[in-house]
Amino acid sequence: MVRAGLRMVIETEPDMAVVGEAGDGVEAVALARRVRPDVVLMDIAMPRRDGLAATRALLATPAPPRIVVLTTFDTDENLYNALRAGASGFLLKVSSPEHLITAIRVVASGEALLDPAVTTRVIAAFAGGPGPKPPPELAELTARETDVLRLMARGQSNAEIAAALVLGEATVKTHVARVLQKLALRDRVQAVVYAYESGLIRAGAV
Repeated sequence: MVRAGLRMVIETEPDMAVVGEAGDGVEAVALARRVRPDVVLMDIAMPRRDGLAATRALLATPAPPRIVVLTTFDTDENLYNALRAGASGFLLKVSSPEHLITAIRVVASGEALLDPAVTTRVIAAFAGGPGPKPPPELAELTARETDVLRLMARGQSNAEIAAALVLGEATVKTHVARVLQKLALRDRVQAVVYAYESGLIRAGAV
């Protein structure tokens, strides 16, 4: 029933099509590898293979799809684990149809669906404990790129970063791209996780 509802919402959009459905994690991975969708809507709670394991498996393949994780459980641990697995977005199944379509468009364009009010709080909570030794690749960032990464880790948009650093948005976009390239990160979600887990941003930092 949930999949039927999702299909109805998605197929009302003229530029979207549902190319496959799967009832469990094993089937989802096999199907996605065969039909190669642009975006996968992945449930966390699935039989045989859960959505987090399926997400990791798909993201390990060449030219992987973008993945939006869906769940009925709005828990910090589920959100953190979904982001840590490499998902580009996280939605509750009770999200509005408009929010779902927006999420698909955002991740399909190569961006990440980040909610600053939720994402940074969750990652900070699960990145507590002793500070790790900063990885060597952090030293490859310029001072400005490090500033940009810190603000990205707090969930700020390019416009907000531009205002904070008194830069143009185009310049910020360039800095973001260089940060992702130098740190071998796929998107802003991975950058947020990286900033906390590397110790660049500490839990509770302002």
